[in-house]
Amino acid sequence: MLYWLMKHVLLGPILRLFFQPKIIEGAENIPKDGGAILASNHLAVSDSFFLPLMLSRRMTFPAKIEYFTGKGIKGRLQKWFFTGVGQVPIDRSSASAAQGALDTGVRIVREGKLLGIYPEGTRSPDARLYKGKVGVAWIALESGAPVIPVAMFGTDKANPIGSKMWKPYPIRIKIGKPLDFSRYEGLSGDRFVLRSITDEIMYALMELSGQEYVDVYAAKAKEQTADVPEQGKKGDRVPEKKAS
Repeated sequence: MLYWLMKHVLLGPILRLFFQPKIIEGAENIPKDGGAILASNHLAVSDSFFLPLMLSRRMTFPAKIEYFTGKGIKGRLQKWFFTGVGQVPIDRSSASAAQGALDTGVRIVREGKLLGIYPEGTRSPDARLYKGKVGVAWIALESGAPVIPVAMFGTDKANPIGSKMWKPYPIRIKIGKPLDFSRYEGLSGDRFVLRSITDEIMYALMELSGQEYVDVYAAKAKEQTADVPEQGKKGDRVPEKKAS
């Protein structure tokens, strides 16, 4: 009830008024029922608000557990808000916790729901597309669900990194054709297969978004100095497209 209240009454109308979000390509690629993984590029925190807003089906995004464990009135309001927009807490503080997060993703998809995931693992620091983590591939193989690439446009302008206030900017979304990885069934323990699948997903995202691809993890890029864009270009490559 809270999810639909946020979407249609409390938050959704405001987002539609100021940002005019629109799916400009591929709305028909979202299945009407059954589980699926929506793998999106990640430009801003607001990505997790605009994509669910534009879909008729409910979708769930994993979110860091810190959003749900704050203290005091602010902490309770934050937990209420992120729960209301369809996010579930995940703990990534250790290997066992990370596995628990992946298991949660599989459970959500097996329940016939839409799972939103950011293969890059964190927001892009400079609007380029960074190397994908293999968790999305593992969830796809364990759940048997298709992966649907999604490209967000304009959220980094509406919600720049470090900004506390959003500013009106048109948000556009492209949804690609579902990617079927059933040919790899039973191989979720093979790291080479997981890397191949992840690269295929990132290639689809690169084509859909038009972003420059960087063969470095976004989290690693954020740790580097301000000249990251120049350093990163040395490692740029386009992931090899795999045969369907």
